[in-house]
Parts: sequence; structure tokens; C-alpha cells
Amino acid sequence: MFDTGYGIFWKEQVRGASGQRLEMLRRDLTGTKKLLETVLLPVFGSFENMEIEYEMMGLSGTRIYGDVFHSRLRIVFEEDHFVTHAEKITRDRFSFERARARSVAIYGYVYFPYSRDELEKKPEFCQRNLYELIGRIGNAEGTGLLELPVYEREVMRFALLRNKSFQLADICRGKAD
Repeated sequence: MFDTGYGIFWKEQVRGASGQRLEMLRRDLTGTKKLLETVLLPVFGSFENMEIEYEMMGLSGTRIYGDVFHSRLRIVFEEDHFVTHAEKITRDRFSFERARARSVAIYGYVYFPYSRDELEKKPEFCQRNLYELIGRIGNAEGTGLLELPVYEREVMRFALLRNKSFQLADICRGKAD
């Protein structure tokens, strides 16, 4: 089921890409697929509002890419494999990664990385972390959600995540797909 949906999603992403992003999409995306399959799709219920290999301009003027960007929530998700992001990293690469994280913050995005080990060994923990983030984003000052009764607030969060029409019965079942 995941592979079929991912295949359609990937083809849509490739159709809308060019240049370096297109090249990035054609690379091995094993980690990104793992992130989508174990955390993002179970939480969000669809690929809607997500873009893989999201292109941004870094502080130094170089193009940087986020594994998955959720446009509606303005979150950049990353899958970091220990070997490529820690074990064999040079000092220059380490500095570049820090500058990259700062660039994401300057855009006003939330940077939300997961390690490959977490995705493989603790997917439920990763999902709970994401639910917690979504809850905090929904409670952010200025959104008006805090003035609502708790049940109405949860309906609004449901609507935000679903991003399409639904019925009251869907809310009662918690069905966000």
C-alpha cells in the first residue's frame, strides 16, 4: 500500500522538479521513504502538503534541501543516518550542517530531524514527538485556538491536518484519512 502511494507521490514530485532538485529526487531516497512511511504518513494520513527534497537558499548562497517539507505547517523534516551525518563527517561538513539548520530557522520553518535509528527502532516515539509538535503549533499565541473550548480546538486541529472536507462522524472516529 505505501509503495504504491509513494510511487504516485514521487512521480508528481519529479514532474514538478527541475535542475538540482530533480537530480536530488533521482538519488537514493531510502531514508526519506522511511521517514514518510514510519512517521509522516501515519500522522498526516496523506502526502498532501508535503514536498520531498524541498529547495531553499542557504545563508551562504548555496542551495540546500530538506528531506520533506510540510508547507501548511512550515516544518522541514530530516532523516539523519548516523554514518553520513555523524560518524564520517568532516569539520567543514559539520559547520555546513549547523549553517543549514540556521538557514531553515531564518525562513521561519521548524527544523524537525529524526535519526535513522529512531525511525527503525522507535517509530511510535517519533510519531508521538510529531503529535506533540503539532499540538504546540496549534496552541501558539495569536492563532485564536486557545480561546476555544478544548473539543472545538481539537476539531480545528483535525481540520488543519485533514485539509479536505469531512463529516462529524469522521471526527468522532478520529479518521484523518
